[in-house]
Amino acid sequence: MAKKTIHVGLEICTSKTCMVVGEVKVAGSVKILGVGETKSVGDRKGEISDFHHVRTCVREALLEAEDVCDVEITSIILSVTGSHIQGVNNRGTFRLPDDEGEVEESHILEADEIAQDIAMPSDNVYLLNVIRHYWLDGQQHITKPLGLLGKTLESDYHIIHGAKLRIQNSLKCVREIPLDVDAVVFAPIASAQIALNRERKDEGALVIDIGGGTTDYVLYLNGAVEASGCIPVGGDHISNDIHLVTHIPLSKAEQVKKTEGDASGDPAKSVGVVTIEDEKGFPDIELKRQLLNDIIRGRLLETLELVKEKLPEGSLKNVGTGVFLTGGTSLMRGMGELTNEVFGLPVYRPEQPEVSGVQAYFRDPQYSTAVGLIRYAQ
Repeated sequence: MAKKTIHVGLEICTSKTCMVVGEVKVAGSVKILGVGETKSVGDRKGEISDFHHVRTCVREALLEAEDVCDVEITSIILSVTGSHIQGVNNRGTFRLPDDEGEVEESHILEADEIAQDIAMPSDNVYLLNVIRHYWLDGQQHITKPLGLLGKTLESDYHIIHGAKLRIQNSLKCVREIPLDVDAVVFAPIASAQIALNRERKDEGALVIDIGGGTTDYVLYLNGAVEASGCIPVGGDHISNDIHLVTHIPLSKAEQVKKTEGDASGDPAKSVGVVTIEDEKGFPDIELKRQLLNDIIRGRLLETLELVKEKLPEGSLKNVGTGVFLTGGTSLMRGMGELTNEVFGLPVYRPEQPEVSGVQAYFRDPQYSTAVGLIRYAQ
C-alpha cells in the first residue's frame, strides 16, 4: 500500500476562517478530504483584533473539518498576512581563501549566512528565507555550485519577515485550541502553489490574491521569488465605499457589488440604474449603474496601482506569462480588463489544480490560499 500523509491548512482572514484537509500520497497526488469553514469575526486586514472571537471561529472550522473528513486533527499549517509582513532581496558575498579554489559546503553556508543577515526592526521575525540563485565569479547557478572552481561565491536570497507579536497572536490562538503548528506560511506563497507551475515561475508570473481585507502579491522571475508583500486593502473596502457614497446599508452594498458591479470601465456596462429592494417596506432604492461602477473601479484601480508601485522597477518587463488573479474579489466583473489596463500583461485565473476531492471548493479562487497550503506542505 502506498503511504499516505494527511496535511491540514488553516487560513484566518477578514472574510472567512477556513481549514482544508488534504491527503498526499508518495506518488505526489493530492486529494482534498474536506473543508471546515466559518465566517470570520475578530480579524481585520489579516490581523487579529478580537482574540476570543477568532479562537471561536478556528474551533468551529476545526469541528466542521473533523466531522466532514472523519479524521482527528492535531496539527496545522498556518497562513498569515498583514501589511507588517515584508519581502526583501539580499545577496551575501563570500570570497574563498587563496589556498581553497573549489567550492565546498562550508563556503556555501558562509555565503548563505551573510545573505540572510539583513537589517530589520528588532521586533520582527523571519517567516521565510528562500534561495533565489547562486553566483560564482559573476556566473549564475540555479543549484549549489559544489565542486566548481572559483573565487567569489554569492548567495541571493528572498527574505520574508513580519512583526513578531502579531504573528505570535495567531500562533497563540491556534495553540490554545489546542493544535500544533507545523509551519507558518506567508499567504501569497501558498496561493502561488495553486496558481503557478514550475514552467510559469521560470517564465515569470505575478500572482495577486485579493481577499476581503488585504491584497497579497508575489512575483516570480526566472523560477525564483522576486518580490512579495501585502496591501491592507481588499473587497470589504469596496463595499464600505459604496455604503458611504450611496448611504445604502452595508449588507446591501456587499450584495450589489457582487451582483451588479463591473470594474472594466466599459461605458456599455454602466448604462441604466440598479434597483435595490428594501425588505422593511420602505421604497426601493435606485442607484445609477455608472456611479456604482465608478466607485468599484476607483478602489480597485488604486489597489492595483499600489501593488505595481511595490514591485522592483523594470521587473514587469521580464514577466513572460502574465498576471494570475486569485481570492474572492478576483471574481468581480471586469477585474481582468482592469488588471490588464494597469499592468499591460495577459491576465489569467488559476486553472483547476491537479488535486482530487471536493471539487466545489478548490475550483473557487477564494480557497486558493487554503488549498495551496496543502501543496506547500507536499
